[in-house]
Amino acid sequence: MLTTAERARGLADLPPVQSDSLLQLIALCNADPRPDKIDVGVGVWRDGAGNTPILKTVKKAEQRLVDTQETKSYLGGAGDKRFAELLRPILLGQHAADQRIAGLQTPGGCGALRLGFELIAAINPGARVLYGAPTWPNHPPIIQSVGLEGVEYPYYERGQGAIRFEDMMNALEGASPGDVALVHGCCHNPTGADLDEDQWRQIVRVVSERGLIPFIDIAYQGFGRGLDEDAFGVRAMLDACDEVIVAQSCDKNFSVYRDRVGSLWIKTGSAETTATAVAHVFQIARQMWSMPPDHGAAAVHIILEDPELKSEWLAEVATMRDRINAVRQRIAAADPRLAFIGRQFGMFSMLPLSKDQVLKLRSDKAIYMADSGRFNVVGLSDAQIDRFIAAVVEALDA
Repeated sequence: MLTTAERARGLADLPPVQSDSLLQLIALCNADPRPDKIDVGVGVWRDGAGNTPILKTVKKAEQRLVDTQETKSYLGGAGDKRFAELLRPILLGQHAADQRIAGLQTPGGCGALRLGFELIAAINPGARVLYGAPTWPNHPPIIQSVGLEGVEYPYYERGQGAIRFEDMMNALEGASPGDVALVHGCCHNPTGADLDEDQWRQIVRVVSERGLIPFIDIAYQGFGRGLDEDAFGVRAMLDACDEVIVAQSCDKNFSVYRDRVGSLWIKTGSAETTATAVAHVFQIARQMWSMPPDHGAAAVHIILEDPELKSEWLAEVATMRDRINAVRQRIAAADPRLAFIGRQFGMFSMLPLSKDQVLKLRSDKAIYMADSGRFNVVGLSDAQIDRFIAAVVEALDA
């Protein structure tokens, strides 16, 4: 029973909060007056001039919204239902017609993750969530926030730029039925080290045999090998498992970061069970955000429903992917110790630098990256690449 003093606590009794390290990094970079500073900490795609432009197709869709949208009235808990329908073939491929799979709009991929873990916690509060370390920094707090136990295993060997696949397999083979296997769908954040198709097949086999629930976070589809290639793991899991959860994001491949456009996908063993699961999800979502924001999803809806706009968007995604891969190859070719960067995918990689070396680059060269050495390979403008490479090589030689 609470004491009188405990019941009387107010807002003034709140303890201080440790600020998010990446948000702190952005603030530090913004406050640096040096004109030649380089920011490879923030996770947005940039063009050769160092800008993050709005996609031309998004601009066209937004103009169409301005011209034709007649109301801002509520859409309901599912948000834009047509948005989810149009995403089905892009994400699910050959599984698009499977009525055991349902999708609904969420506020970004982060909202999809939270909603999916809330559902798992409601079904099985004793489930453990296995995830590889390092992972996206927001994964562990989301898992903890719903009361689930997170269990990390080694995923990446920084010195070699390689996946610790045996450790991953051992962790999953030691899991119990009902535990959750959290896996990055593609373009691993923060390492850039993706599972190849054979490794995916082995992971799928273990997850299926052990009765685990695969939870796939796919936030960068199209930024690695291609839209279909990047969805290989999602579709392989759907092939083998009756229960699958997928958190998807459009924020990156439509470049609508601040509009928070995502979706949650649920597969169960029957259409009826899936409908029940979705009803629970709607109830949970009602308690958190009631219904997702409309603008960004409405723009995506317009693009995917118009064949001409969709074709233009596919070309824009290819352009973004090509720049990511070109910058990777340019960095990889500069020094044998950086060659692994050319074998990885997506916006992020981790340099083999110590925290002290990273801080020295920050103070001496005005280069801002995470303390772990994680950097956004496409955060560099064309004019900054050579200076960045030279500074990193100098740090490695020191």
